[in-house]
Amino acid sequence: MGVKNTKITSHDRTILELKLQRDKLKQKQKRILGMSEKATEVAREALRLGNKRGALLALKKKKYQQRLSEKTETQIMNLEELTQSIEFALIEKDILSKLDAGNNILKELNKEMSIEKVDKLLEDTQDAISYQNEISELLSGKLTNEDENEILKELEEITADQLAQQLPNVPTTEIPIVP
Repeated sequence: MGVKNTKITSHDRTILELKLQRDKLKQKQKRILGMSEKATEVAREALRLGNKRGALLALKKKKYQQRLSEKTETQIMNLEELTQSIEFALIEKDILSKLDAGNNILKELNKEMSIEKVDKLLEDTQDAISYQNEISELLSGKLTNEDENEILKELEEITADQLAQQLPNVPTTEIPIVP
């Protein structure tokens, strides 16, 4: 099944070298702490044997090892901080690259979908829907607004005729004038 072929970049190599250096410093710090503990044991043994000067020398050596351990710890923290900063900067660069690509795609899509095209498409769609509704009304036997207006006009005419027939006829003879 497809094995992903990844390329190792100079950034990857640099991060690896920083992590290797950090690991070497951690090993060195372990040795330094071991030497510090050993110096404490030597000081105790020298005091037990009555060698105060040897005990003092062993404690000085222990103090030196502790300072060296602190410096080593500071260097380890600096390397870890630098490594994390580089890794995060690479992530930010990747995100920026993806945002740029996404923005370019969006611009291309917007060119394909201009406002004029969208307006025309919506207008054409509305026209097609209206036309289809008219066809559906005709096929289903429904009347259009124009047909309904004609029917209402005809109904008014018939009503007026019937009303006229119900009224008594107006006499056609003249009425005599009375003095």
